[in-house]
Amino acid sequence: MASNNIPLSTLDKEQIFGMAEKEMEYRVELFNKMTQSCFNKCVDNKYKESELHMGENSCIDRCVSKYWHVTNLVGQLLGNGKPPM
Repeated sequence: MASNNIPLSTLDKEQIFGMAEKEMEYRVELFNKMTQSCFNKCVDNKYKESELHMGENSCIDRCVSKYWHVTNLVGQLLGNGKPPM
């Protein structure tokens, strides 16, 4: 973003766009990995019913919660260089 009303150069705009694009790619990859990991862990390979049962739902909720928690912790560790308090 421009500060002090200084317009961004074309190069700056391209860099910002590139960074946003990389962030989106990272988020999509993270979501896909989480989905695949939790599905493989929680859903039985033999599809007996068209909907998830209570145990599968609970497992997926816990798995997704832990996945995001760990991802956030790792991000904080990499960003700060020290563990969050």
